[in-house]
Amino acid sequence: MARETFQMSRLANGEAENSLHKQSDQTPHQALNGRCTKLGSDGSTAGPCCDENGGEVSHVICKKARQQQKEMTFQDMYNNQGLFDENDDEDSDWEPAQEHVEVVKWFCNNCTMVNLDDVIHCDICGEHKESGILKHGFFASPFSQDVGPAEIELEIKERNKDLGSQISTSNSSTAIGFDERMLLHSEVEMKTHPHPERPDRLQAIAASLATAGIFPGKCYPIPAREITKEELQMVHSLEHIETVELTGQILYSYFTPDTYANQHSAHAARLAAGLCADLAKEVFSGRAKNGFALVRPPGHHAGVRQAMGFCLHNNAAVAALAAQVAGAKKILIVDWDVHHGNGTQEIFEQNKSVLYISLHRHEGGKFYPGTGAAHEFGTMGAEGYCVNIPWSRGGVGDNDYIFAFQHVVLPIASDFAPDFTIISAGFDAARGDPLGCCDVTPAGYAQMTHMLNILSGGKLLVILEGGYNLRSISSSATAVIKVLLGESPGCNPENFLPSKAGVQTVLEVLKIQMNFWPALGSKYSDLQSQWGMYCMKTKKKQIKKRRRAAAPLWWKWGQKSFLYHLLNGHLHVKSKGC
Repeated sequence: MARETFQMSRLANGEAENSLHKQSDQTPHQALNGRCTKLGSDGSTAGPCCDENGGEVSHVICKKARQQQKEMTFQDMYNNQGLFDENDDEDSDWEPAQEHVEVVKWFCNNCTMVNLDDVIHCDICGEHKESGILKHGFFASPFSQDVGPAEIELEIKERNKDLGSQISTSNSSTAIGFDERMLLHSEVEMKTHPHPERPDRLQAIAASLATAGIFPGKCYPIPAREITKEELQMVHSLEHIETVELTGQILYSYFTPDTYANQHSAHAARLAAGLCADLAKEVFSGRAKNGFALVRPPGHHAGVRQAMGFCLHNNAAVAALAAQVAGAKKILIVDWDVHHGNGTQEIFEQNKSVLYISLHRHEGGKFYPGTGAAHEFGTMGAEGYCVNIPWSRGGVGDNDYIFAFQHVVLPIASDFAPDFTIISAGFDAARGDPLGCCDVTPAGYAQMTHMLNILSGGKLLVILEGGYNLRSISSSATAVIKVLLGESPGCNPENFLPSKAGVQTVLEVLKIQMNFWPALGSKYSDLQSQWGMYCMKTKKKQIKKRRRAAAPLWWKWGQKSFLYHLLNGHLHVKSKGC
């Protein structure tokens, strides 16, 4: 809960207008004790509301006077201030002093949105103001305050309490990269609204995994280490690395208005990058089946020379190059964060050994960061190794993402044949996210993970990027890790029907990328033909609907109903005679 005090000025406009409105509601006798004349918008008097005997004048005149009062402006009263009664008791002791009005607010634990103190459930996501999501993850009830672990949570913990000792660090297990020191990266400067990229994000996911008996339990941790300067220089410029390091000597600083750092941020960023590099080596070498990097700060906006978009070092790029050092020849990076990974694209747009595919909200460049149009496909001999799938609107859900995977992502990825796959897993396209405003569900993320898991022999590393609704990111991350552990995603991709905007985006991408990936040509032709037939059928239906709307009445009623009303005199037919 937070308290904020702000000042409200009592303007002469508001005071005078309220006074005039109150007076218009008075009886004629009460009006004689105050102002009897009303100012029009031109400064002229509108006439008295009562006669000399106290009786009412015409209702029309009074109504007109009240209407003129409502239309008064501050400028009107300023120009005619001499016409106000200086001895008015209501104004004798009034001064234009500022009043302090205290407004009590609280910020939602789940989505950070602001609410008034008397509101129990968040107006945006419905979370209770004292919910236990930070302690129990998505198992906590969103509708009530924290009263301890739920019955289902205790049941799951009891069932999985002995699993931790049974998990071995073999290639049959999923490796998790996590270190609590990354929680020290936070915004120090007090602002009116909490920053969406906050330590609670990792805590909520960790709580959900612990409650589900996944970690600790079914997954094993790898020890954290700080990335070296030499490793970072494979991705970033020396100037960028040194700039990030300097933040350790300052209480707080900002790279951009939304990208903060405190004394612990550089250390947290080194730990995050180091975990991603070691996970990549662990998975590619076969010591782990696959891996999940539960890290922050995120990385896909960090470019060669710039930190931005909450990102300091590019974790996915560090992991990709670490895998190459370990022996990987071709690496696929799929970025499903709702924002385009402009930093990752910049780092690899001239590199044919890394295929970067991004699905993101774009809206013609109006959505942050504005990059990632379909025509951005790589340069300097690496054309086609950057694939952008830019959604033209918000609200995109499972159906469009799965459709894009079927028609663009998997065909290109299969042709590329990677020997290592990385997912830049931002969960801000999830349903309920305050920044992404899209509609992807945990089942949708699980299905996409399952579809990518068939590539590169299952050597898959998932790296956390964005996602700012704690309930959404914890449930989505848990669903993804369950797939890594071998569980079925539980949905049939054949049941997903795309939206019109989704089909148009996929067609736009196919038209460009088939110049670099010939196998897409047939998919583009088939989809273009199906889309044309759909548009034609839709147009015919609209024409038929318009014809019915303009048809005679009996067309809509039916002939029997029409004759019934006609014979009973409900309808009258005009003759063509004189």
